[in-house]
Amino acid sequence: MKDIIKKYTNGEVTIVWKPESCIHSGICFRGLGEVFNPQRRPWIVPGAGTSEQIINQVKKCPSGALSYYMNSDTQDTTVSVDSETIVEPTPNGPLMVYGNVTVKDSKGTLTKKHKATAFCRCGASANKPYCDGTHSKINFRG
Repeated sequence: MKDIIKKYTNGEVTIVWKPESCIHSGICFRGLGEVFNPQRRPWIVPGAGTSEQIINQVKKCPSGALSYYMNSDTQDTTVSVDSETIVEPTPNGPLMVYGNVTVKDSKGTLTKKHKATAFCRCGASANKPYCDGTHSKINFRG
């Protein structure tokens, strides 16, 4: 699988989108449809919102497919959570883990995750242990 990363900027903030990580929750376009509109190409138009609006909306992305960095910074920054870890099963969807967590995959590789991480609950994800949105396609209930 090719790791595609797309970047969109308004000159002040750059939105980074990793399509392979997207679980299609719809939180981005329901919260800031002027900037995020999957019916449009390109689907992200950062000039349609303020930098503050963009940052606030990107922080709500449950999969981490959307992130951002300030263009004044010399390198990309990750948002980390300085609080306890919270685990929340979403209705008919993934197991959400909010906070800093280290994930060990089947090969023993450790990956540090920050902010929010969506784990598969339906068992059908092609990106286990992470959710890839397949639960919607198979009408998972749980």
